[in-house]
Amino acid sequence: MDPIIRIDHVSFSYGEASARALDDVTLSVSPGDFLGIIGPSGAGKTTLASAMSGAIPHHYTGPFFGNVLVDGKDTCAVTLTDISQIVGSVLQDIDTQMVASVVEDEMLFGLENFGVPHSQIEERVIDALETVGIADLRDRTITSLSGGQKQKVAIASILALNPRVLVLDEPTAELDPASSVTVFDLLSRYAREHGTTVVVVEQKIALLSQYADMLVVVDEGRIRFADAPAQVLEHSDELKAIGVNCPRSTTLMNRLR
Repeated sequence: MDPIIRIDHVSFSYGEASARALDDVTLSVSPGDFLGIIGPSGAGKTTLASAMSGAIPHHYTGPFFGNVLVDGKDTCAVTLTDISQIVGSVLQDIDTQMVASVVEDEMLFGLENFGVPHSQIEERVIDALETVGIADLRDRTITSLSGGQKQKVAIASILALNPRVLVLDEPTAELDPASSVTVFDLLSRYAREHGTTVVVVEQKIALLSQYADMLVVVDEGRIRFADAPAQVLEHSDELKAIGVNCPRSTTLMNRLR
């Protein structure tokens, strides 16, 4: 099966910066995979996610080398609109992603802009809101919502577009532990039911490891490890050295071995 995302020797620097935010990165993501991206602050995690979503090179510009293929399409050769019909992304700063004042209007914005037939719109709105568990928020104003509720609205807005790939940058950053589990349960279930590829940048490594098929560890713009969570976490001492804190239970088990 061909990868849904193929990154081939990609290097990227923001604007005139001399340091590379990504440095010779190669990675393949298969359809239906649940991929977790971890690493220390400033390692290049968000940059890698932006390359997958097409934000690089279309939104963030700078020297770009290599290729990113999304469903076989070179992200440098097609428009961001073309990529967005395949990849839906949820940003770390939710407020910057919101474009409407009411939840329903936020849902409608993407559907109407992507030319979804009017006959399908109502069903998609209802299904997405119910999938995320926020059907009762449909008529609420965005400003009246909590951070966690805004996060769910953003996810629902993307799910309504039926993307083949979901890219989420720290989707549980503002959520308590119980709500974080709810979001990951939702993403995992949705991926299984729809065959959707999910890519999550996350700091909560213990939680992420329970759901991810593969963990990618980014450090100084390079991929240090890319493997199943259990295999990656076996390198707890190396991860700690670069600033990634593994679950205590994992560190203890590695030492006992």
